[in-house]
Amino acid sequence: MKKVKLGDVGTLVTGKTPLTGNKENYNSNDVRFITPEDLTSSPYNLEKSVRYISKKGLDSILSNSISGESILIGSIGSDMGNVGFIEGTAATNQQINSITKIKTDFDPKFIYYYLTQIKSYFRMISGGSTTPIMPKSITENIIISVPSFFEQKKITNILSSIDKKIELNKKINKELEQMARELYDYWFVQFDFPNAEGKPYKSSGGSMVFSKDYNRKIPFGWTVKMLKDIERNIITGKTPSTKVSKNFGADIPFICIGDLRESTFVVKTKLKLSKMGGDSQKKKYIPEGSICVSCIASPGLIAFSSENSQTNQQLNSIVIENDFNKYYLYFSIQSYFKCTQAKVGNTMPNMNKEDFSSITLLSPKEETLVQYNNLVTNFFEKIKINIRENKILEDLRDQLLPMLMNGQINIKD
Repeated sequence: MKKVKLGDVGTLVTGKTPLTGNKENYNSNDVRFITPEDLTSSPYNLEKSVRYISKKGLDSILSNSISGESILIGSIGSDMGNVGFIEGTAATNQQINSITKIKTDFDPKFIYYYLTQIKSYFRMISGGSTTPIMPKSITENIIISVPSFFEQKKITNILSSIDKKIELNKKINKELEQMARELYDYWFVQFDFPNAEGKPYKSSGGSMVFSKDYNRKIPFGWTVKMLKDIERNIITGKTPSTKVSKNFGADIPFICIGDLRESTFVVKTKLKLSKMGGDSQKKKYIPEGSICVSCIASPGLIAFSSENSQTNQQLNSIVIENDFNKYYLYFSIQSYFKCTQAKVGNTMPNMNKEDFSSITLLSPKEETLVQYNNLVTNFFEKIKINIRENKILEDLRDQLLPMLMNGQINIKD
């Protein structure tokens, strides 16, 4: 093992945001623009980002950009120490320090894996203020211990093989969900669900009637209803008293907004309640298969619970009584929030339980919903299996990582 400063691993770069007043900096999706939001789950490979900038935007901050294989480190506030790996040209905002143009003595992914372990250390050295900050001058002087390049590669090969399988499962899940979404659009937006003869309903001349509530023509026999009239059991979450430490433990998944991001099924939560904490608010339990929707702070995030759980007060959950509604409502509610966001801009209003329960949705005939549910159930079951497998793989990787790094496990050539 040799000790080196991060500044000796490669070039340290602090990101910069292109001038927001110049629309030409943002008029295309040419270049990934990484912000702390992209680093929340220590991404193995940032192929995409939430935000993008144009080539002109990149040119305006070229000296603050990154290229090749780079490691990104969140360097301010609650995102302190979150780490990501990226290949190719990109830019970041000023809340991220990056190691780019990594020297040949170092395997970039080994450095990435090493840094994912030391988030608490990053926070410690950044100071104890309410908003900790770790500037470039501190980051480049952090000392790490690395083995020979040959050993680095052996460790990286093991960990990368796990992460590659995780990424493959994620890609499969995206494709499966996209297939279910396309079928939803075909049936419930274009109204070309199969008619009695198995032909596309609207394209084959199916009867359409104008709905004042929906402001467009809908298939004959379909209606528009409030959510609470489609599924009546809607539960707003609650947080047990945080002053009682025994309310929290490892018994009951406690779903919060962060657990809904990029996850069709919640199989892992950052927080859990004890049985005592859960039972202190028994009416807040939601069973497996409930639809959890964020209605405060970041309205419109949505995922299914995968076991008996509770949520915090920022989420409303639909306890499904009619199974044929489940996957239709998943996409229908997603579409509702996307449409609402498009109407009101980037900042959506928060919704209380009554507002959420009263949103109006198209209500197709039950026989059509049953058909759709039967077709897409296998897609969602496969998605759930893959997400659970990923949790096992992530736990395995996280157990192996420190043992590989400190030499507890020896790897044969």
